[in-house]
Parts: sequence; C-alpha cells; structure tokens
Amino acid sequence: MIGTIFNLECFMNMKIFVLTTLTYFLLTMTAEAQDREYRKLNAFEQQVILRKGTERPFTGEFYLTREKGTYHCKQCDAPLYRSSDKFDAGCGWPSFDDEIKDAVLRVPDSDSHRTEIVCAHCKGHLGHVFTGERFTAKNTRHCVNSVSLVFVPDTTEMKVEGN
Repeated sequence: MIGTIFNLECFMNMKIFVLTTLTYFLLTMTAEAQDREYRKLNAFEQQVILRKGTERPFTGEFYLTREKGTYHCKQCDAPLYRSSDKFDAGCGWPSFDDEIKDAVLRVPDSDSHRTEIVCAHCKGHLGHVFTGERFTAKNTRHCVNSVSLVFVPDTTEMKVEGN
C-alpha cells in the first residue's frame, strides 16, 4: 500500500512538473509570437491603444488626410477602414461611416454611455462609434484616434506617362 501511495505521489508530482513546463513553454511561445506579430508601440501609442486613452482633437496625423488607401491597425496591421468611408465630421478625429467587414468590434464602454471600438484581431483600442447623428446616409460615425492607425496608400492608381 505504501508503495502504491508513493508511486501515485510521484506520478502526481511528475504530472504537475510536465504541466508547469508545458504552460511555461506555451506562454513563452505566445509572447514571442506576439513580438513578431505586433509593432512595438511608443509610450503615447501604448496609452491610447492598450490603456484606452484618447489623443487631443485636431492633433492627429490622419484627421485631414484625403488620399486614397486603407487605414490599418497600428498594433497588428490588420486592415480596418477604407478611405472611401472617411468623412469630415468636424470633431477633430478621423471619422468613418463604415469599417471593413469583421475588422472592428463594438464593446460597451466602461462609462455605459458610449460604445468603444477595438481592432477585431488584436483588441487594440481605436475610439468610439456613434449612431443617429445623420452625418452620412449610413448614420454612423466611427471616431478613431489617428495614433491607433497606419495609412497604406492605394497603389492601384495607374500613372500615365506622356509620349
């Protein structure tokens, strides 16, 4: 009986050791994968994207951008918005009336009055979405922090050279 208890205890200790080692290995692999997948963010980007901060209005890089292209998530580079859906709401932040399908998640904000928008891929904070303001026919305004975005210009425009 003592031998059986001893063997059972050894088995349990070995099982715990294996599970602990496996968990450590998986966590390490996940952290390494994230380092490869995600951009390194500066302190201000971390404040906005990871801690749900906000940049001051009328100061963001993309507030007045009019070029054709796609806006991607600053953290994970997932495509989020098309320039064709961007409009000037006069609010001081880039505004879009639509997102790329399945790219943005809507989450009730902690203030229980607004709806937060986050990147569906990495869950990075983008800003807030508002409905019913009648700025566009879609009646939706994604108010997005420029610092949460990267702009990728449209390269499909054909340039015609003169003969």
